[in-house]
Amino acid sequence: MEKVKATVAAIELIEKLKAKHGPVLFHQSGGCCDGSSPMCYPRDDFMIGDSDVCLGEIGETPFYMNKKQYEY
Repeated sequence: MEKVKATVAAIELIEKLKAKHGPVLFHQSGGCCDGSSPMCYPRDDFMIGDSDVCLGEIGETPFYMNKKQYEY
């Protein structure tokens, strides 16, 4: 089952981000407000923990979500 997907335009933007900043990842936390929006980080600047679930990849870029947010 596909848990994340992106439009062609989004994939193109991800490629531009990677060309400018190197490898990135997406993370959606369990917080409120902006914290519940997906965020994009340089891959080496964000520590994935036991409370995160990998939903898959978009544009060869991993997408993680807080486990509690995912279960909800």
